[in-house]
Amino acid sequence: MKVVVKLGGSLIMEAPGLVSRLVKEFGPGKPESAEKGGISGRSPFSILIVPGGGMFADAVRKADETFGLGPDASHWMAVLGMEQYACYLLDKSGARGADSIKGLPPGVTVLLPYRLLRAEDPLPHSWDVTSDTIAAWAAKQTEARLVKATDVDGIFREGKLLKEVTAAELTGNGSSCIDPALPGFLLENRMECMIVNGKYPERVLRAVYGEPVPGTAVKGNI
Repeated sequence: MKVVVKLGGSLIMEAPGLVSRLVKEFGPGKPESAEKGGISGRSPFSILIVPGGGMFADAVRKADETFGLGPDASHWMAVLGMEQYACYLLDKSGARGADSIKGLPPGVTVLLPYRLLRAEDPLPHSWDVTSDTIAAWAAKQTEARLVKATDVDGIFREGKLLKEVTAAELTGNGSSCIDPALPGFLLENRMECMIVNGKYPERVLRAVYGEPVPGTAVKGNI
């Protein structure tokens, strides 16, 4: 089972503990862990953590506002912000890093995205395209389910948490906790994204296992 977990920059304080919890459950991402059938004793899971940009991407946004950067410079600087967040996660957890999404081993792997994205360059260079859509692209390429861990429970409407919402309903709506380009990407590729609150590691675990969990399922496949 392959699962991409987009780990939001808003969780920078909680992120090392969350990654460590995932490693405890599923093991570090190394080929030999396949022989053990996963730490939990269940079938092996390959978990790819795609880091957000967080404070590192925010620094790029500020530089863009101050100096008027071109879209290409902003894009690659923001991806380097994701790379910095990945380095932070690797420093503070027991996960392993990789700059490729080919042949993901069982266990937890943190993506170092710059080299991969520089080679593939699969998405438009725009602030509408952030790590959310990059994570969705990685999920599509690896045929994985997509879980977005952020600092809120999901998407709300009139103060109530939506258990599910179609991606079409979110297209053009910049007020939710996902980036503007993600709904269209989900629709185009008939994908689903499960949004959960990463401040509660057990919720993320349940989402990875595909179990019911408080959150919002964004459906681009209906």
